[in-house]
Amino acid sequence: MSTPKIVLVTGGGSGIGREIATALLAAGHTVVVAGRTRASLESVAGADPVVADVTDPASVAALFDHVRARYGRLDLLVNNAGMFGRGAPVPEVSEEDWQAVVDVNLTGSFRCARAAFELMAAQDPRGGRIINNGSISAHVPRPYSVAYTATKHAVTGLTKALALEGRAHDIAVSQIDIGNAATEMTAGFGAGTPQADGTRRPEPTMDASHVGELVAYMAGLPPDANVQFVTLMATTMPFIGRG
Repeated sequence: MSTPKIVLVTGGGSGIGREIATALLAAGHTVVVAGRTRASLESVAGADPVVADVTDPASVAALFDHVRARYGRLDLLVNNAGMFGRGAPVPEVSEEDWQAVVDVNLTGSFRCARAAFELMAAQDPRGGRIINNGSISAHVPRPYSVAYTATKHAVTGLTKALALEGRAHDIAVSQIDIGNAATEMTAGFGAGTPQADGTRRPEPTMDASHVGELVAYMAGLPPDANVQFVTLMATTMPFIGRG
């Protein structure tokens, strides 16, 4: 078992975030789960639930103040909070639709990473780790997903920039690109999902617990080792050769 760490998981009350938080707790870490719904956060047994909204600067500041005041440090931030947004052709995507996805997936991730940088660079011993939740859509889009795809491509740029600047502060930054983990978001994939050729076909999914296991492994790495980018996906999903 790795040395117990102080961990913050955003979007930690459901779906992939819940699986990540559960795996990290099982590995012996202290886990703060943040999200907008208290009931779902409190259902993660053993975690420290904090209601927070990554689209609200004051809420994020309060979240990191809580971590600093209660634990004195942060060893791992998992930037997991995200949303798919409205699935629609580009002409039907409104400014509000677009901005809602950008605010959560991109700006929210930046906002939390910035706060984590400030804390990790100043703590003793300094440093830590940030893991961003990317997506298969950080590589190739699904139909009718312009905002989600654009933000996930942007998260890759964010990860690279953070990883570069993190070197000076002993902060390792990684990205996990997940494909078809079985969650509420992918619940309908077995019945058919839009394909690039205009058809709808079922897609396979994988157990979301594998994502938690991977994050727990990455969390246990020594400070001088990092998984920079990793793709974890259902083996036969249409990714290689998509389109």
